Amino acid sequence: MDLLIKRNQTFQRKGWNMDFLTNMKISSSGLKVQRKRMEAISSNLANLETTRTPEGGPYRKKDILVTAVPMESEFGSIYKNELGDRLTKPQISEVVEDQSEPRLVFNPKHPDANDEGYVAMPNIDPMTEMVNMVTTQRSFEANITALNASKAMATRAIDLGR
Repeated sequence: MDLLIKRNQTFQRKGWNMDFLTNMKISSSGLKVQRKRMEAISSNLANLETTRTPEGGPYRKKDILVTAVPMESEFGSIYKNELGDRLTKPQISEVVEDQSEPRLVFNPKHPDANDEGYVAMPNIDPMTEMVNMVTTQRSFEANITALNASKAMATRAIDLGR
């Protein structure tokens, strides 16, 4: 208990503010990214057999491009030197479509078959998408755990102040 009081006095003397909301903002950004990634994976799996799109041709696999952006907070700037840079949070920069050539499957009876009997199919590997889905689910769960830990720390700090 004395250690906590000393640490808190040191933080106050230096003008530092412990911001539990920063942790929660970072975790919630991670949740948002993983939710969007899951949406892209679901769309890819749902369109495994889609040979026609409004743009023409087969469905193109979608992927999420994620960028780390700096958190703007006093607490983050305090640790700029200690962490080598400011605290960052994930942010979706764009949704990219796969530009690789579609798979050609021989099926001369398919309505979208070319003159040689080949159908252009989406270049999506269902096993890769399933692995990505499990990875995304685990990342989502890790962000929930971090969010709950931050919430518990904030609640405990409030309880100590009573």
